[in-house]
Amino acid sequence: MQIPIKRSIEAVPGGMMVVPLLAGALIATFFPETPKFFGSFTGALFSGALTILAVFYVCMGASIDFRATPYIVKKGGTLLAVKVGIAIILGLIFGRLLGEAPVAAGMFVGLSTLAVVASMNDTNGGLYMALMGQYGRPRDVGAYTVMSLESGPFLTMVTLGVAGLSAFPWQTLVGAILPLLVGMVIGNLDREMRDFLSRAIPVMIPFFAFALGAGLDLSKVWQAGLLGLAMGVAVVVVTGIPLFFADRLTGGTGVAGVAAASTAGNAAAVPAIVASANPAYADAAGPATILVAACVVVTAILVPVATAWTARAFGRAEEAEAELSAASDTVPAQRAGSR
Repeated sequence: MQIPIKRSIEAVPGGMMVVPLLAGALIATFFPETPKFFGSFTGALFSGALTILAVFYVCMGASIDFRATPYIVKKGGTLLAVKVGIAIILGLIFGRLLGEAPVAAGMFVGLSTLAVVASMNDTNGGLYMALMGQYGRPRDVGAYTVMSLESGPFLTMVTLGVAGLSAFPWQTLVGAILPLLVGMVIGNLDREMRDFLSRAIPVMIPFFAFALGAGLDLSKVWQAGLLGLAMGVAVVVVTGIPLFFADRLTGGTGVAGVAAASTAGNAAAVPAIVASANPAYADAAGPATILVAACVVVTAILVPVATAWTARAFGRAEEAEAELSAASDTVPAQRAGSR
């Protein structure tokens, strides 16, 4: 008898990240002594998030091809710059208002600069590529090759530093991006290694998600969930509108920009990594992880809807015109060739 476990998990938006994270949080909340009781490898599953993430970023780096076409570099670079630029602007604003600590009371309890920046900085690559495969062009799918540089804590650390909050020593900043760079070098030197390492990317997601969840307190989930819903909507609106116009400025229809207005599943890991690098963010890390995880789910639901609407409203006519123009260009060429 076969039970469709994988299919059931993937039916949940961001399921491979969210379901294991919730499972870890449930065990940590109701059976907190489990890791200590069993110890050994079982205990390591509850505490190995950073180690698994380090391997994850090496494999992620290996999937990035240096030989991207000029269009892919232009498109992906523009969307990357806009997304990170928005996070920097918000980091500056919230940094002045909140500093490093989270809001301690009221309806915004748990909100922090770290949560805002981490949720805005990183695009859900799988969602983007799936949507572009349906509503965009193949070369728009390839733009994520450049956008994947968002992955990891490096840009979040840089953004927090730019916002004037607690800075990170240069060794920490280099260490945050070094696994990604090592993976990029390996993957571009050997295509077989790229294929080998790339296959491990989806496999590791549920494992580091479970370990992250094991450090969360579910007593705060209800409050964070309501706030997380609002933050998820804010990610789509605040990043989606500028990304839409940026995409159109680079020759697109705006569809790719809206498809990039999401929060990546692995962004939920960033607060814990940032806190481990700088204790000033220790109080914000737990609530931020829950908020970012909520943004992953909310944006995974809203972005496909927004992308489909954008494709209907702005994409089809321009794509038809582009195809007509291309056809009119090829007909004279074919006639000239027949002569």
